[in-house]
Amino acid sequence: MDVFSSSNSSFSIVNHRLMGGGVIHLECPKNRRGLGEPDMIILHYTAGMDAMSSAKFLVKPDVKASAHVVIGRDGQVIQMVPFNIEAWHAGRSSYGGRSGLNHYSVGIELDNLGQLRQEGGKFVAECGKEVPVKEVYTEDSGEEPTYWHDYTDRQMRVLNEVCSVLVDAYPIGDIVGHSEVTSRKVDPGPALRVAEWIQYY
Repeated sequence: MDVFSSSNSSFSIVNHRLMGGGVIHLECPKNRRGLGEPDMIILHYTAGMDAMSSAKFLVKPDVKASAHVVIGRDGQVIQMVPFNIEAWHAGRSSYGGRSGLNHYSVGIELDNLGQLRQEGGKFVAECGKEVPVKEVYTEDSGEEPTYWHDYTDRQMRVLNEVCSVLVDAYPIGDIVGHSEVTSRKVDPGPALRVAEWIQYY
């Protein structure tokens, strides 16, 4: 039995599954192709109503997408696919001279509504859910400001812990956002500030 733990994390990895921290495990039998040893982590946002509904959607047999882990806004962790099995999260993708990154990476989905639109002083997600002003991140580096669902401090702490134990268990060399591996996507969005956050490692 392979066991990996980190002094920076309340989690451990046992036989390619996260343990500790109240992790919930769902089964995702549609994913069967071996991954070997993943060497990168790709971060996404779910754009779903909540963590559990997003996780349950991703494990459906007729859905052509999946991920290894979903992290909720309250820090709840749900694992769907073991880390030695390929998940379908990156799609057509390339980074560092390689393509087809599903075969090399762990996919982490963060419960987040993504880009928001402003309607009469309110901020609304694509799914129609209204987001309180205190949860809105404004990106104003372009010509026009854009609005995004912010991540929670608890979510970021748990993400740090999960990535820490993954870095200890596997030869992880890169942690990137989905938008960095394909021009088709904008997640995890500017609210995560990946380049700044990644300096932790």
